Amino acid sequence: MITAIVRTLRALLWPSAITAALCSLGMSSISSPVAAQGLPGADTVYASAPPRLLQIRTLVADAGRQTSTGSGFLVSADGLAVTNYHVVSDAALEPKTYRLEYTGADGTQGAVTLLAVDLPNDLALVRVDKQDAPFFAFDKAALDGSLPKGERLYSLGNPLDLGFTIIEGTYNGLVEHSYNDHIHFTGALNPGMSGGPAVNAQGQVVGVNVATRRGGQLISFLVPARFAAALLARGRDAKPAAGDLRKDVSAQLANWRGALYKSLGDEGFRDRVFGSYQAPETRAAWFECWASTNASASPKPRASINATSCKAEASVYVASDLNTGVVEVSHSYAKSIDLNQFQFATVLTQLAQPRLTMGGSFRKWYTPQRCHEDFVGLAPAAEHPPLRVMWCAQGYREFDLYDVVLVAVTQDRADEALVSRLNLQAVAYDDALRLGKSFLERLQVAR
Repeated sequence: MITAIVRTLRALLWPSAITAALCSLGMSSISSPVAAQGLPGADTVYASAPPRLLQIRTLVADAGRQTSTGSGFLVSADGLAVTNYHVVSDAALEPKTYRLEYTGADGTQGAVTLLAVDLPNDLALVRVDKQDAPFFAFDKAALDGSLPKGERLYSLGNPLDLGFTIIEGTYNGLVEHSYNDHIHFTGALNPGMSGGPAVNAQGQVVGVNVATRRGGQLISFLVPARFAAALLARGRDAKPAAGDLRKDVSAQLANWRGALYKSLGDEGFRDRVFGSYQAPETRAAWFECWASTNASASPKPRASINATSCKAEASVYVASDLNTGVVEVSHSYAKSIDLNQFQFATVLTQLAQPRLTMGGSFRKWYTPQRCHEDFVGLAPAAEHPPLRVMWCAQGYREFDLYDVVLVAVTQDRADEALVSRLNLQAVAYDDALRLGKSFLERLQVAR
């Protein structure tokens, strides 16, 4: 009886011992959790993908050679496909110079016709010459925002023109502190994968590959599927663009930026104290704020400078040489340690340089910068320090928008000052004036 029990125990324990030994050698006999649960793995997801995946190439029309590549995916049986706007932007803005073509993962090739774009969300809808082709469906949970964090996703595309690839990662919800809705995807996206789909285990689209964070590890971003579904619904019956899409791009840029700056104004400012002064910071949740100091600088500084900067992740890709949309509120509180008032004034002059943040080639996209400087007093004088104010603006040549920087320096003390800055890119001039006025009115003496 005892011998039988020992044999039984050995039979039960022997596989576990083997497993432990294999693990100690860096191997494992245990199948993956996905396989154990009977769920599809990357091989299963990829097996059905090739007829639905595209590489989209931008070619110089006269030379017939590609200048850039991206990815895309079919979303209808009659050849409608989704990609990123930045993948096709050259052809959208300069159709006489560039043309588009595709190569399918199944070996098919042909021309690509641009139908519609969604500039703020970096999406484009195109048509290819495929009929009765399999296509990707959208994940319903992704469309209604109920997808759980941690869900396994598979990103598909053609990185660096090396061939069609599948990348495994996880869904981490929407990025915080961002005006644009982007999905945080823990997976390795590379150039050339832009515009490809990120799908769940059932092969349904959760998002569209769009960007990766340089300097990080496995930090990538997807455009949520609901924006691609909306573009498909809007552009399904669109006719091919007769010319370039500059007017549409211009209108979308103006409308989107107008909504952003209205939201910024509606959110309003909250007050922060810097030494003897009170200054505004935005209440908008899509700003990320950081602080800096020169306290540990070497050699020892002769004026202490403590600064905060709140910047919005709200940029938009317009063209290969124009990525614009920075919004920034910053304050630098400076106090003399052993400088006389003239030396301290020199420090303030350096801090107060306008430094317009340009988002692209100056001569191509912008008019020359113009600046105005003056002394400003706000009533009641007991609450508002006198200010030296600089206002600089440059217009966009093709859009009725401006880049504007407003800098204000307090003028009531010889050894202490606040330098405040408001940077607005791609803003309507009236919006810039309204926000600038509100900004200056909130610069006050600390109560």
